[in-house]
Amino acid sequence: MNTTLWIAQIILAAAFLYSGICKTILSEQQLIARGQTGVVGLRPGKIHFIGVCEIAGSIGIILPRALNILPFLTTATAACFAVVMLLAAPIHYRLKEPGNVATNMTLLLLSLFVILGRSGIL
Repeated sequence: MNTTLWIAQIILAAAFLYSGICKTILSEQQLIARGQTGVVGLRPGKIHFIGVCEIAGSIGIILPRALNILPFLTTATAACFAVVMLLAAPIHYRLKEPGNVATNMTLLLLSLFVILGRSGIL
């Protein structure tokens, strides 16, 4: 189970790190061209802030558990990821983007798995 949880955490970290880096270095138009359409109409500062938060989350999903320093932060980060995916899915649904909705739901399920697994419920 521990190995499976680590795989889920690594997938979440990679997904949010990629998204966060893109949001910190690319323009709104470049993000939209790459399929990150949830940023439509947001100010550049807000997009960059979201990107920095995603990068921080990609660190928070791995390091606390890996270093055994405040490991509950891994579970808290997974909970934050779950909330972000719950908020993102309706946006992509309204934009008629089933692929992005499927990605949101996959990341949501991985986040829930990490929450339950790292909390000792599973």
